[in-house]
Amino acid sequence: MSALSEEEIEQRLAGVHNWKRAGDASIARDYKLEDFVDAVAFVNRVAELAEEANHHPDILLHGWNRVRLTLSTHSQDGLTDADFALAGQIDSLA
Repeated sequence: MSALSEEEIEQRLAGVHNWKRAGDASIARDYKLEDFVDAVAFVNRVAELAEEANHHPDILLHGWNRVRLTLSTHSQDGLTDADFALAGQIDSLA
């Protein structure tokens, strides 16, 4: 799987909800959940999707109800179709 071009990244960003560029090689999205328990449950659901896809986001649980997910394909030093596929799956959880 090869890294996407800037044009391809922009096209794919249009297809995912509230994901934004986070530097040159990643995309990120912030979520605000009801409370800490909901935030942890959301992280666990994301973890299940990530395991199934064998593609793992960086996860930051901060505050008592906020989660930031960052996706990148480290082996390609950039973004690939795998990042946007997982972003779309995560969107279906929210």
